[in-house]
Amino acid sequence: MKTRILKYWDRIRSSFWFIPISMALGAMILAFMALSFDIVVTEWFERTLNWSFTGSAEGSSVVLGTIAGSMITITGVVFSMTLVALSLASSQFGPRMLRNFMSDTTTQVVLGTFIATFIYSLLVLRNIRNIEGSVVLTPHFSVSLGVILAVVSLGVLIYFIHHVSVSVQANEIVMRVSKELSDGIESLFPDKEENEESAQQIHEKSYDDGFLKILHRDAYSIDANKDGYLQFVDYGVLLALAKEKNIVIELKRRPGQYVVAKRELLMVWPAQSVDEELIKQLHGVFTLGNQRIPRQDIECTVNQLVEIALRALSPGINDPFTAMTCVDRLGSALSLLTERKMPLPYRYDEEGELWLVTSVVTFSTMMDAALNQIRQYAHSSAAVTIRLLETIAVIGESANRIEDRTALLRHAEMISRGADKGLFEIDDRLEVEQRYIDIIKLLK
Repeated sequence: MKTRILKYWDRIRSSFWFIPISMALGAMILAFMALSFDIVVTEWFERTLNWSFTGSAEGSSVVLGTIAGSMITITGVVFSMTLVALSLASSQFGPRMLRNFMSDTTTQVVLGTFIATFIYSLLVLRNIRNIEGSVVLTPHFSVSLGVILAVVSLGVLIYFIHHVSVSVQANEIVMRVSKELSDGIESLFPDKEENEESAQQIHEKSYDDGFLKILHRDAYSIDANKDGYLQFVDYGVLLALAKEKNIVIELKRRPGQYVVAKRELLMVWPAQSVDEELIKQLHGVFTLGNQRIPRQDIECTVNQLVEIALRALSPGINDPFTAMTCVDRLGSALSLLTERKMPLPYRYDEEGELWLVTSVVTFSTMMDAALNQIRQYAHSSAAVTIRLLETIAVIGESANRIEDRTALLRHAEMISRGADKGLFEIDDRLEVEQRYIDIIKLLK
């Protein structure tokens, strides 16, 4: 249930309809409240502040009609500007960037502001009534509030034009994706200052490779019931279910990986504990979809930065500066990752009993996702190649684990070998070689 809620919430958050509809409902409530207390508020203003409202019913109708007509026109203009920005982002930075633009709260609030003002004006307008030329009701306070909303909407329009102009800039897009990546690392990887050795010590004390071999030999394999990308896994429910049924579960896929129907998704030990009800419960823990989302999939955000860099390096765009900006941001994220505790695949309870074996992301996996494709495309670009080595050196300054430094050195070696074959100018190759030598000194 939790995974489904997260999936629907992520879908709602990246939609153009949720916030505008919510603000439209708020405008309806505001209109009914303003009309209900209009006479009381008007008398209070006149008595307390000595402010008197003037204006005929015909004038109020014209004002509200003008506001309503202009708001619906501006809403169409805002939709057009948004679609232009989406089209530009899709063509220049990749279709997977559309989700980031659609998740932009500013655009959703701007659309909601205009729609809310339009609906408020309509609801107040219908309450200005005349019977045989005699005015029955002129809601002065409600009309004045409508004018205030129109002025606010004008300011919102000016801000939105500025926001669109900034949001389509390459550095701004890279910065937003980089922030999402940093937030994902903060969320998915615990602080390194925690007791990093306790779980490993428990595992070495209680379990060994022989136990896992027995698990594989005597386990029951459960297949996926449909195709799709694994978006969410409710690890808490999975661990509680394993304890309740007294079973050990091993996940064969992690969030972000593609799952094929009727292919192995997880294994359960002992096999005799598996029944149809348990299989149904286990399938409910996983949420599959037609695209990758970054809530539990940190590589998804990495791939977005990589895609921007690869498009910048393509012959049609040829923008190495954007590619280097992406490399810098990836370096910041990987440096942050070196300071975090890498999760173990084994999940225990408070007593140290093993219940869950998962597939985890390692620092080496993240390095491969971040640098492999950029290195392959940039082997003939001296500037990007040098920036890659400089970034590895920056990451190496904070890398203390042996496996992290080994991964950094492996990528530096691949970059150096690619430069020897891809760079034609000898001075460029010598500069790359010097950066590589500096990395060796740093990491060894």
